[in-house]
Amino acid sequence: MEYIQNYINGALVAPQSGNYINNYEPATGKVYSLIPDSDANDVKVAIRAAEIAFPSWSRLPIGDRSKIIAKIAQLIEEQLEPLAQAESTDNGKPVWLAKMVDIPRAAANFNFYATAIQHYSADANAMSNTAINYTLRDAIGVVGCISPWNLPLYLFSWKIAPALAAGNCVVAKPSEITPMTAYLLSKICIEAGLPAGVLNIVHGYGHTAGNEIVSNPAVKAISFTGGTQTGKTIAKIAAPMFKKLSLELGGKNPNIIFADCDYDKMLATTMRSSFANQGQICLCGSRIFVERPIYEKFKKDFVAKTKALLVGDPNDATSKMGAVVSKAHQEKVLSYVELAQQEGGTVLAGGQAVQVAGRCKAGYFIAPTIIEGLAYDCRTNQEEIFGPVVTIMPFDTEAEVLQYANSVEYGLAATLWTSNVSRATRMAQQIHSGIVWVNCWLLRDLRTPFGGIKSSGVGREGGFHALDFFTEPKNVCIEY
Repeated sequence: MEYIQNYINGALVAPQSGNYINNYEPATGKVYSLIPDSDANDVKVAIRAAEIAFPSWSRLPIGDRSKIIAKIAQLIEEQLEPLAQAESTDNGKPVWLAKMVDIPRAAANFNFYATAIQHYSADANAMSNTAINYTLRDAIGVVGCISPWNLPLYLFSWKIAPALAAGNCVVAKPSEITPMTAYLLSKICIEAGLPAGVLNIVHGYGHTAGNEIVSNPAVKAISFTGGTQTGKTIAKIAAPMFKKLSLELGGKNPNIIFADCDYDKMLATTMRSSFANQGQICLCGSRIFVERPIYEKFKKDFVAKTKALLVGDPNDATSKMGAVVSKAHQEKVLSYVELAQQEGGTVLAGGQAVQVAGRCKAGYFIAPTIIEGLAYDCRTNQEEIFGPVVTIMPFDTEAEVLQYANSVEYGLAATLWTSNVSRATRMAQQIHSGIVWVNCWLLRDLRTPFGGIKSSGVGREGGFHALDFFTEPKNVCIEY
């Protein structure tokens, strides 16, 4: 039984209380490691270490910071296999998926910001030959980064890399459900020579360790990805303290399919956007709207492909879907299938737990599920399920489908399938969403702004937008 440790002031340490949390492997339902049950005392030590490290780290030449961050990226790339296996064991996703997406993207995040910080510049403005104004971008100080369980290392690095590159020191908390790759990142940071206190990783529950990160006055900014309700709680604590906030929250994303789409490409991509990572991606298109002329054909083909998806052991290369992250989450997702039926929906595929033979017989598996016949404004179509469950319904006009798409409280991402450029442009402007993919899904350029509107969050991550968040602008005016 492995004991995960906190990473505080450059060292791997046990929680001060000596208490631990069971860490379950979703595919087997068995405890395979123990997580520090850290409390406010552990976080305070981490914050103090970050405060001490901040002056020297923020003054370190950008080139030197960049080299250390690039070294972290290199070590992640070199340890692709063990990191992917750890991510799969911890999260339930297939190993092949972690090797193809999660771990390479984590390395890419560090690589991107190791380079981006060297090209990050500010404005200068002359005032009619009498004065000049220029802008400095200063690191904030100690910042808090809290990440979710669905893409553990991928999203953890998405926050930490720009924060460190900008010269901040970080106190970070990964999800207590999927802590293993954050723990392995601690070891990588030590090997890379990251100075003590620059990054501190404290494991534990949100209401204890997370609450101290959010509420401690020494932490000047919070970057959080997770559920909308938790985001509201964080905002209530942090806003009166005037902390900078970046909140990437829930989604209930529309996938809008017009009859003039590239049908084969659309169908293959819709399979991914519906069920990738067991549907546990905030960007998944869980509400599928299909123009009526191709609705019946789409339904037939989509159901057939979905029923053919192999749900199985994440270690098996033939498994297309693994386990959902926990028993509690499995029960939540299945409760929405039951709700959908109560609301008049018909289950066309899936809708039940799957028992996988062998070592995974007690794992948390769900068959990919398609539901038809629901009203656009019912609970199943309005609330985030965050699992392998999608609804399908036909539409006739642009105005009609825009009403459906924009009816939810969320506004994170949308996917639009059409060969009509004018329609694509027109629809993209009217969809209430922070991201609109046209004839593609999850095609990400790290330079672009990432984030949502409405209850999907506040602020933007990605590219220089993240560096803007993790710095404070200072105007300097010099009269000639």
